[in-house]
Amino acid sequence: MINKIGVIGAGQMGAGIAQVAAMNGFSVILNDLKDAFLHRGMERIEKGLSSFLKKERITEEEKGAALGRIQTSLELKTFEAADFVVEAVIEDQALKLDVFRQLDEICRPGVILASNTSSIPITRIAAATKRSSEVIGMHFMNPVPLMKLVEVIRGLATSDHTFEITQELAVMLKKTPVAANDFPGFISNRILLPMINEAIFALYEGVGTAEAIDSVMKLGMNHPMGPLELADLIGLDTCLSILEVLHEGFGDSKYRPCPLLKKYVDAGYLGRKTGRGFYVY
Repeated sequence: MINKIGVIGAGQMGAGIAQVAAMNGFSVILNDLKDAFLHRGMERIEKGLSSFLKKERITEEEKGAALGRIQTSLELKTFEAADFVVEAVIEDQALKLDVFRQLDEICRPGVILASNTSSIPITRIAAATKRSSEVIGMHFMNPVPLMKLVEVIRGLATSDHTFEITQELAVMLKKTPVAANDFPGFISNRILLPMINEAIFALYEGVGTAEAIDSVMKLGMNHPMGPLELADLIGLDTCLSILEVLHEGFGDSKYRPCPLLKKYVDAGYLGRKTGRGFYVY
């Protein structure tokens, strides 16, 4: 029985996952490294809930109840009380493996450990633990409170029981789970990131301005957001990390990150979160 969900990482994705879990009646432990990160995460959750309240999708009482279900913590040891854990730290393989090693020691036997990774192999993450059968990918889309999809990714050793419980949890969070196998980028980013990368190449080669490229995809392909706008929303550092995983995992030059993307990341132009990416915010 899952009553308490642990979420590691209070950034954009982690805060969104915590908000959705709390809105759907689960107790939440939200963990991060610094008080400032937790404070920012709770501000993001409060803002998200206020937006739902303004649109009359929740009541003032439901907003207060959701906020009351979230406990913040600087110590992973608090996850001893968690019934299910979702890791949502930055897309850094070494960091994720270290987190899973620690969780494996702290969490009760039988507790499922899920990663919100957008590209790192679940099989590799699971191998860092002694509970490979209870490790799974649970890839939420951004922004989590609004997007319905959750990719549920089985590693090589993931058990049927773990897969079924995770799918059931996604439904309880009012999401639509879609099964994917453990290949670099899974389904969503294997298709999305090459499109974003090609848009960056088009900008790099002077085929069109950022506005022109995005307008073509919005008006001509009916995309709600252009690929360069979307890259800024995702974070250009995250886009680069995913492309590097795809390039390394498949060894295929079609996944080679555009030099302009690398240059922007080197310059600290990471998109909306830094106030500048392909656009200025």
